[in-house]
Amino acid sequence: MCKNLLKRTVCFLFILSTIALAAQIPDAPFRQEYHVPYAIGDNSKANDVRAIVVDHQDNVWAATGNGVYLLPADQSQWIELMNKSDLGPAFAVAVDQAGTVWTGSWNGLYHSDGLKLVKANKVKQPIGAIGVVDENLIAMGPDGVRILADGKWQKREMRCARTVRNILPDRKGGYWIATNMGLYHQTESCMQLLQSANELLSADVYDAAYNVDGYLWIGGLGGITVYRDEKRIKAITPKNGLPGIFIRSVTRGPDGRMWIGTDRGVARFDGVSWSLRSGRRWLLDDDVRDVAFDSHGTAWIATAKGVSAIGEKSMTLVQKTKHYLRICYARHVRPPYLVEKCRFTTPGDTTTWEPRDDDNDGQYTSMYLAMESFRYAATKNPKAKANAKKAFNALYFLQTVTETPGFVARTVVPASWKKMADANRTISDREWAQMRVNNPREKRVEEHWRPSKDGKWLWKGDTSSDEITGHMFGYLIYYDLAADKAEKKRVGKHICNIVDYIIDGGYVLKDTDGKHTKWGVWAPEKLNNDPDWRAERGINSVEILSYLKLAWHVSGKARYQKEYEKLLYRYHYAENVRVAKTLNPAWRTHIDDELLALAFPCLLMYEQNPKLRQLYQQSLDQWYEAVKDDHSPFFNFTYALLTGATPNLSQSIAYLRDVPLDLISWRRDNTRRRDIQLVYSPELDILQTSRLLPPSEGGVMRWDRNPWTAVRGDSGRTESDGVFWLLPYWMGRYIGIIGGNQD
Repeated sequence: MCKNLLKRTVCFLFILSTIALAAQIPDAPFRQEYHVPYAIGDNSKANDVRAIVVDHQDNVWAATGNGVYLLPADQSQWIELMNKSDLGPAFAVAVDQAGTVWTGSWNGLYHSDGLKLVKANKVKQPIGAIGVVDENLIAMGPDGVRILADGKWQKREMRCARTVRNILPDRKGGYWIATNMGLYHQTESCMQLLQSANELLSADVYDAAYNVDGYLWIGGLGGITVYRDEKRIKAITPKNGLPGIFIRSVTRGPDGRMWIGTDRGVARFDGVSWSLRSGRRWLLDDDVRDVAFDSHGTAWIATAKGVSAIGEKSMTLVQKTKHYLRICYARHVRPPYLVEKCRFTTPGDTTTWEPRDDDNDGQYTSMYLAMESFRYAATKNPKAKANAKKAFNALYFLQTVTETPGFVARTVVPASWKKMADANRTISDREWAQMRVNNPREKRVEEHWRPSKDGKWLWKGDTSSDEITGHMFGYLIYYDLAADKAEKKRVGKHICNIVDYIIDGGYVLKDTDGKHTKWGVWAPEKLNNDPDWRAERGINSVEILSYLKLAWHVSGKARYQKEYEKLLYRYHYAENVRVAKTLNPAWRTHIDDELLALAFPCLLMYEQNPKLRQLYQQSLDQWYEAVKDDHSPFFNFTYALLTGATPNLSQSIAYLRDVPLDLISWRRDNTRRRDIQLVYSPELDILQTSRLLPPSEGGVMRWDRNPWTAVRGDSGRTESDGVFWLLPYWMGRYIGIIGGNQD
């Protein structure tokens, strides 16, 4: 590469870093939530948790369908507390001012003696609810009321409905009683009932609690009714952000947030907005019955399938990146250093992981290559540089294993593997006819996997344009930011071999059968003249121009500039590029959004012609306008890298902070929520949410997927490699958007 071009490259990147630095966000600590599940053995009745409390020593007590269980502080194994003869449904649990734990069961009332339970001889009837009012204990069940005052038991007449769910002190010496027939208020002089439609959303009440302002939140069927000074002031329903209408518990957390147990998970209100914790990432089951807090602020949540603990810890983005890198290196790098998802033989159990192949192994290893290159450029960490070189070597091998001048395999696996995607198979003429009728562009591929010359590997063909685009992006970033002088020469020759192969093949990617792969097409006669390729016209034009510009960038050879200009002007690719992002709802995909993010950089970074730069800027702006509402830090930082602007910066930082530490692909079904609408926009082929949910309420995804999708995940069968997060993070660090001086 000529010296002037090198100077322009260095100057361009320096200017971008300087512009972005002015908008840098410091890496301040934030509160990171995490989930720890605590199933109570294998007994389904024991995991049917009805109520939960944390005592003064942070021991956790659970009333379940099989009795009462104890989880001692800082331990992970539950202890069964009841004698075999007393096992049976328990309904309530509470702790009094002295620290004694009381539990209501099918055969009476029990109290703690240390970490043991002792049966209260005076109460032998079923107890469904327990309340502590001042220094008195109140126990209720279908057979009456028992009050323990001054060490003596009193029996009183049941003056309220007998289906008692919870008892709450009113802070004035009286108490509220939640029942299926309304909310009763017992004062010193009388008992009042809230039941009518102008008093409550419905008479079926489960729980009540006071918020930090002293307002009474009453939860039951329909949502929450809010009272102030014994007057109803409002109702909270899905219209106000509540995700469900079947309320089982209402609890004020130590930080003032209200935690609402529903059949859709646990909802939280911080005084401004609602959030939801649901699905297996956060809960053992979405049917939430009760919530209690320990002295550290951890929420202990009773569900229909066990107890979930949701805690918080202080973390910086630097610490978070180290967490994801550990996961990536531990379970997501497989020979010959390809980086991708892994799968679990037991869903969610990371000890049962095994590697897996994917059609896009090359593309996503290339994005890992770019990530490590940005990391090296930002920190000069030699491990990042070494990892980048390993990733490049793996991608280089995907080309050389095919024993062709420039064809690239989708992926490779050791020859010993028996379980791969798309096994070789024979396609009958009838099947082939059906495939062609459904998609005339279909290719008849029966041999997906081919042995390497040395017999050690199986490599996969029919490589897509997506793969080549991913490779070229990774090579660009590696070449510019991490490769040394000798490595640059090797990378440059490799890039030119692939681009020469595409040019010589007539701007298609020819497989070893001499025909182009199903998706590897950039030829003018296809993109411009074949109506079946209309949807790819804009994006594939950007892709091939980007490849040619990259080959020119690394070699300076006139051939690539000549072919580049021929496509632009003789074959009108300049017009194709102008609106590269298709907005037609039948063709619009987030795969194209990601591919354009991979293809634009080389064009915007190395085109010197002002008119072409203006054209590419226009196309970039049109793409970004379509994706800016996705809250993608990768898209936002790519735009920042190429323009020097920093749009949606706080949004990107919020996204990076909110992504869960758990990268397992748990199923997330947001169609069950009552607070959102379901739509088929902007893509018509999938069900989507009407508003974009934060990543902690969505699911683990990559940027070729639609973040608006209502249902996502594979029930914990796979785990993300974390590159979807790591790549934009290190890109942000490199261009100075994110502060930090650690690696």
